[in-house]
Amino acid sequence: MTNQRIAAILRGGEPEETVTVQGWVRTKRELKEFAFVEVNDGSAMANLQVVINADLPDFENVLKQLNTGASLEVSGVLVASPAKGQRIELKASAVQVYGDADPQTYPLQKKRHSLEFLRTIAHLRPRTNTHGAVFRVRNACSAAIHQFFQERGFLWVHTPIIAASDCEGAGEMFAVTNFDLKNIPRNDSQEVDYAKDFFGKRAYLTVSGQLEAEIMAMAFGNVYTFGPTFRAENSNTSRHLAEFWMIEPEMAFCDLQGDMDLAEAFLKYIFKYVLDHCPEDMEFFNERIDQTVLATAENIINNQFERITYTEAIALLEKADKKFEFPVNWGLDLQSEHERYLAEELFQKPTIVSDYPVGIKAFYMRLNDDEKTVRAMDILAPKLGEIIGGSQREERLDVLQKRMEAQGMNQEELWWYLDLRRYGTVPHAGFGLGFERLVQFMTGMGNIRDVIPFPRAPLSIDF
Repeated sequence: MTNQRIAAILRGGEPEETVTVQGWVRTKRELKEFAFVEVNDGSAMANLQVVINADLPDFENVLKQLNTGASLEVSGVLVASPAKGQRIELKASAVQVYGDADPQTYPLQKKRHSLEFLRTIAHLRPRTNTHGAVFRVRNACSAAIHQFFQERGFLWVHTPIIAASDCEGAGEMFAVTNFDLKNIPRNDSQEVDYAKDFFGKRAYLTVSGQLEAEIMAMAFGNVYTFGPTFRAENSNTSRHLAEFWMIEPEMAFCDLQGDMDLAEAFLKYIFKYVLDHCPEDMEFFNERIDQTVLATAENIINNQFERITYTEAIALLEKADKKFEFPVNWGLDLQSEHERYLAEELFQKPTIVSDYPVGIKAFYMRLNDDEKTVRAMDILAPKLGEIIGGSQREERLDVLQKRMEAQGMNQEELWWYLDLRRYGTVPHAGFGLGFERLVQFMTGMGNIRDVIPFPRAPLSIDF
């Protein structure tokens, strides 16, 4: 008999139906003639109640093994449940225990555990209600991302994890080498001789797939990346990870307006998809984690995003009846408190800020005619601040070369990037969205390490 997922049984199972389920024991309650065992297989927030009668073969021995955390397979018949809050339950006719769990040492008992403690047992925390919900929502977000782009004819491209350049020019990259660290070759100047390394030059774990995505967009029109990226930033805040996933679409024949339109439609699509596919999980977050989770999702889905320029944003911040910790001056980057004020207090909905000063944005962003601003855009979300950053890319070879020269960049290292402007250049644009930041924002979880299965952060790589 093929086993069935508990989510499907709870949703559509009918009395007198014979089923087999496999999962893990959440709780056990023993009475004289029978026992109730709550079983969960990860497919749903709710458990399936299994009723085991004393006439089951080897009843007492089976019960001794069915401790919280034990794995089992149960076959039986579904019956209408007399208990409040559940429509159906499973009357067991056969139980096979695959693996016991010692109740004296199993760390997940029927009580509330702190998220800090659960990070120390990342190999078991997916079995909790909170992380089960997190990873189901994460899965739904992933499905929505692919579905959104595939429906629109985008090509999913796999950009390299090992790169030779820093897309953002921000440093803090993990180096990749096969040198024997006890015997590193050096040149006559006693500098590390990278010519003798595996790639013949310095190599790093990538911080972004954008530049390579631009290559693919110049052949396929619309593409997107969705993969891991890395930053060696020595930060232990609740918003930083050393390994995280990024979604980065790139569109040929697209300007800043089209970039903003796509990014807005993208966020609305993902939030609606998750509300439709994970309603119980989102209700759990709204009840247990952050009581504004559902309202935030509805705000994003149902409102047209506000659109203002950076110059307009500065003027609004200067007029604000609010004291900010960081200064507000034209030419300075917006801080999180400024972004949240605009989206959360002033407009009370997602806000897109565009046309930032050239001095605070990356070299590849298209220079405006005023030569003071670039065609960049950030989407600011209530409660969070920036959630998406993007721009129209600089497609003009001479302007791009001047930007690189002004920033002291080595143009020879990015010869291929410049070639894209030599051979069939077109206006193009794209944006980036940090996947974990999206999941954290969507679920209301306070720490980004709680929305990725195995967080990588300074001094944290046990799992």
